[in-house]
Amino acid sequence: MYTMNQEGNALVYRWDGEVLSIMPWGENSFRVRSTVLGEVEDTDYALLPPTETEADIHVEEYTARITNGKITAELTVDSWSHSCDIAFYNQKGELLLKEAGKGGALDKKNRFFKPIIGGDYRLTVTFASNPKEKLYGMGQYQQDILNVKNCNLELAHRNSQASVPFVLSDLGYGFLWHNPAIGRVSFASNTTEWYAESTKQMDYWITAGDTPDEIEQAYGRAVGTAPEMPEYGLGFWQCKLRYWNQEDLLSVAREYHRRGIPVDVIVCDFFHWPRMGDYRFDEEFFPDPDAMVKELKEMGMELMVSVWPQVDLRSENYQEMKQKGLLVKAEKGVDIAMLYNGNSTFFDATNPRSREYVWDKCRQNYYDKGIRVFWLDEAEPEFTGYDFDNYRYFQGPAAQVGNIYPQSYARTFYEGLKQAGEEKVVSLLRCAWAGSQRYGALVWSGDIHSDWETLRRQVCAGLNMGIAGISWWTTDIGGFSGGNPLDPAFRQLLVRWFEWGCFCPVMRLHGDRVPSTPLKNQAGETLNPTGAANEVWSFGEENTDTLVKYIRFREAMRPYTRRVMEEAHTLGRPVMRPMFYEFPDQECCWDMKEQYMFGSDILVAPVLYEGQTKREVYLPAGAKWTCVHDGKVYEGGQTVTADAPLEVIPVFLRDGKLSELVGLI
Repeated sequence: MYTMNQEGNALVYRWDGEVLSIMPWGENSFRVRSTVLGEVEDTDYALLPPTETEADIHVEEYTARITNGKITAELTVDSWSHSCDIAFYNQKGELLLKEAGKGGALDKKNRFFKPIIGGDYRLTVTFASNPKEKLYGMGQYQQDILNVKNCNLELAHRNSQASVPFVLSDLGYGFLWHNPAIGRVSFASNTTEWYAESTKQMDYWITAGDTPDEIEQAYGRAVGTAPEMPEYGLGFWQCKLRYWNQEDLLSVAREYHRRGIPVDVIVCDFFHWPRMGDYRFDEEFFPDPDAMVKELKEMGMELMVSVWPQVDLRSENYQEMKQKGLLVKAEKGVDIAMLYNGNSTFFDATNPRSREYVWDKCRQNYYDKGIRVFWLDEAEPEFTGYDFDNYRYFQGPAAQVGNIYPQSYARTFYEGLKQAGEEKVVSLLRCAWAGSQRYGALVWSGDIHSDWETLRRQVCAGLNMGIAGISWWTTDIGGFSGGNPLDPAFRQLLVRWFEWGCFCPVMRLHGDRVPSTPLKNQAGETLNPTGAANEVWSFGEENTDTLVKYIRFREAMRPYTRRVMEEAHTLGRPVMRPMFYEFPDQECCWDMKEQYMFGSDILVAPVLYEGQTKREVYLPAGAKWTCVHDGKVYEGGQTVTADAPLEVIPVFLRDGKLSELVGLI
């Protein structure tokens, strides 16, 4: 016989080896877990300990209800099979989400555990689908899609893909799939189906709220929010692949300083080291890093250095790390995970001892030289072949826990920097998972192409990352792969991307420009090349003033950007916000993917098509809108055609705020 009882503050159902637990986890929220392996586990992959809330639980013979503020879960047991279905309602009694049910004679299972060798299960959880529902979030996928309804998404990380499995519904709920297993989710018209390749339990978190902002704040309390952004995160960052020696980097910094162009961060990219995994400068090319850092600081610039998780088998640290068990292991074959400039594997960021080891090396060789900000590249990590079932971490098989790697990678440097005395920490990463935000993860969208279609994809990617909780996000302005600074077509793309980059959470110029220049060391060994010039004066005299103008505009926005970053820290609000976030009662705002709000008061309408010099912009009702370019004031509730010559991005200010910005672009 099944049982359905109140156990402490939880509603627990038991039948046929399954244990299903629903308990309050913060205001208006539940954590829902199920297992066929005894009792549910208190895994803390992303969720933080909740604030205490008392649930109201009522149990009858075939039904039970648990209520926590604005959300109620109802369990209904089938009198014949004794299986149970879960449905969630808001405080008005409106259905938010429910399991799909048996399907009559189909005899389906809502929570289907299929055993696999090794004690884990393949898990499929199926919900009924509202075909009119709109869904947002889920992280960063390279698609020109904002509403992910009817999307099938891989729950796995790849270069330029970050799976952050939190989704916000226009029906008034947020849902976190609290499972770092490799998997997939399908938001189809008939069902929503979550799948984990290898796991021990079902685990998800759900919250109800009257507005997107209320839902996002609850999510922020559940998994954490971004820390305070350092002041150097608010301005312009200069980068390219790659400044290949100390003089190359300093000459660029000096030229920016000579021209009076403010730069907050300049970046020393990969292969400034002898071998991957050495975690130090190559003395041949960077003979005096201490002096370099000192000079940069005197010019008002912080130096960011690239750190890769790869450890080359020829690295001076490889044997020690292997002996101490600090590396990712292969289930079959040799322990080689990446083939790039030699055979390499990855340090195991899920292992606390490995995190400590890597930070200690970086502390000695970078932090002690005055370097305070790190670029944690390859954070997925990027296996040469994404054979997730062939790798094992300290925390478990990659198929079971692989998606947590970028969170652990960010944690390595966040905890190290905090222990070293840094109050504010930001690290640039190429990937994230739920909870990465609390470790100072600034995610950029990876090695994307330099073309217009890719530019359009990044707007949707950034907005969905914000909804998924990753408030700090950016791109390679101009795209990463390709782009000739002498090509007029690329120059147009670069200018438009740069204008938009001014209104991303972090403004960062980077890319692998062509043609590249081959390099060798003194021993005659071929090195990674350096790309063509990628500074603001590299794209034609006719464009330099425009690019500098947007750097200065970013500086003028600094007090406002600081306030928006504070909201991300204290409340969990995105910096880039879809239109519906600020205007949820205006139905059209839920469908807008090519304009957005930067904070609450700046409406941004980037130019995303080649040759475009005008574009339509919807100005939401309930406010007056001032065009930054010409100062014209418009009543809300209308679509206007905004002029957008190459040097202008349409930007509007809400209700007369930030009037000091008018006329600056």
